[in-house]
Parts: sequence; structure tokens; C-alpha cells
Amino acid sequence: MAIYEVYSHPLLVRYRTSICSKATLFLLLVLVLTYIPPLLVAYRSHGFWLKQSTYEEQPNVRFRYEVLLIALNSNSGGYVAWSTFQGFNSLVGDRLRIPQVSVREEDKNQDGKMDQLNFNLELPLLPVEDVYGVQLILTFSYQLYRMSTFVMQSMAFIQHTSPVPGARLYVNGDLRLQQRRPLRHQGLDNTYNVSVINGTNPFASSYDLTNIISSYQERNVTTVLSNSNPVWLVGRGTSDPFVINAIIRYPVETISYQPGFWEMIKFAWIQYVSVLLIFLWVFERVKIFVFQNQVFTTVPVSHFSSSKPHQS
Repeated sequence: MAIYEVYSHPLLVRYRTSICSKATLFLLLVLVLTYIPPLLVAYRSHGFWLKQSTYEEQPNVRFRYEVLLIALNSNSGGYVAWSTFQGFNSLVGDRLRIPQVSVREEDKNQDGKMDQLNFNLELPLLPVEDVYGVQLILTFSYQLYRMSTFVMQSMAFIQHTSPVPGARLYVNGDLRLQQRRPLRHQGLDNTYNVSVINGTNPFASSYDLTNIISSYQERNVTTVLSNSNPVWLVGRGTSDPFVINAIIRYPVETISYQPGFWEMIKFAWIQYVSVLLIFLWVFERVKIFVFQNQVFTTVPVSHFSSSKPHQS
């Protein structure tokens, strides 16, 4: 006759001993070795505390209609210039040339944030003047909102020179964010919400490109025009203006930030538990072996478990 299992249930064995015993000391040692080493292993494996993280965001960028232009003119032994700052225009004197400027910002995906700036400038010149190089500053308002609220005034610097006189400079690039330090994960940060060019200062040092760029580069967060691929076109007529065409896109940025307390704890907890599970499994087998084989003297007490029985 075939024999088969009709019913089963677990048997619980409790091992009892006094507080002051080798078994109690062994159990305390196992508890320490189970929970402390995983913490040390996770910490020593580097990256236990999440000190920096990233996210993507489309910045809210708007052109501030602030322009500073210097066109290098070797025939006249100097330059001609123009800006939207009255103080600078007064300083350049008879080198001032008033251009015709047109600006258009586009929101191509209709998400409420501008995606691109189309900038066109036509600089009138005297018949004897030629342009051999251009230095151009455009300023922007730059804002981020997804984590912390970050607000700053930034710039794009365009510079190009050529050994032959030009008729047109074409630039097509991206206004990219550069960070030396991560942003905060929350709150308002308007540290750099100050003018790139101090247009209220009447002194020439405020408009010196060396001073402007030096002060700007001291910031921990800046913008730079990248992948601009300038195209220098020649063949300008004596009565034609020198033209600058610039297309500047505002791409989605990968933002570096400092995680908050709970984000760091969540990241550290995952690492700790992943190592802890291994130690729990190992030391559980060690305890079973020690107590079943009475390595330390204890009093085993057997009784049926109160858990739901398993029937097959």
C-alpha cells in the first residue's frame, strides 16, 4: 500500500538559558556581527551617502535685450562699437555706430518656455572701414524651478577674428549651463541675479571685456555658448552694413544638485539592507548549528507553532 503525507505543521524549538551564560554572550556577539559589519562594508564601498545627484529640466530663459558689441577695424587702427548702455556709448565717442537690431524668441513646442533666440544686427560702417573681428555680449535671464528655485542673469559671449575683412558673421549654438558646484535641492537661490554688465557705472572699467568676463567667471554657475560653429562670410560692399546673425537655442539641461536628508537616507538604506540580508542568512545558519548541536548548554523546549498549518 502506498504511503503519502496527509498533514504537516512546523515544530518550534526554543532554547532557554540564564542571562549570565555563554549562550547569551554568544547571541549578543552574533547580533553585533550581524548588524554592524554590513554598515561598515556599505560605507567603505564608497558612495554610501549620496552627496550629489542630477535631474533634467528645461530652463526658463529670456533675452534681456542687453547688448555690447565691439567690431575690430584694422584699417582705422582700432574699433567701432555700440551697446544698449548709455554710459558705454558715451565713452566710445566718435567710434559709436548705431546698428539696426531685430530679435525674436520662439517657443517651438508650445510649453510656455522659450526654446530659441534669433538675433540679427546690421552695423553701419564708413566706406573706408572693414571688420576683421567681432566681440559680442548678449545677456539673459536664466531660471530653474523643478528642485530649488534658481534665478540668475547670465550671458553668451561671441568672439571671432579673421585675417580678411568680413561681410557677415553667422553663429548657431546652444546656451549651456556650467556648474562648478551643485545647486541646492530646495529653497530660493538668487545669488547671481545681478547684472553681468554694470550699466549704471560711468567708468570705463565697467565695460572692459577683461573685467566683465573675469567677474563673470568667478561665479559657481554660468552659461556659455557652445557648438557655435561660426561662419565668416566675405565680400561686403562699401555701402553695406556688417551683419551678425546668431541663433541661440535653450536646450534641456542636466542639473547637478545636493540631495536632501531623506533622499540620502533612502539611498544609504538600500545599500545597507542589500548587504545586511547576506549577513542575516549566514548568521542564522550559524545559530541553528550552535544551538542544535548544544555547543553552549541550553534547555530546548519543543512545542507546536501557532502559525497556520500547511496541508498537502
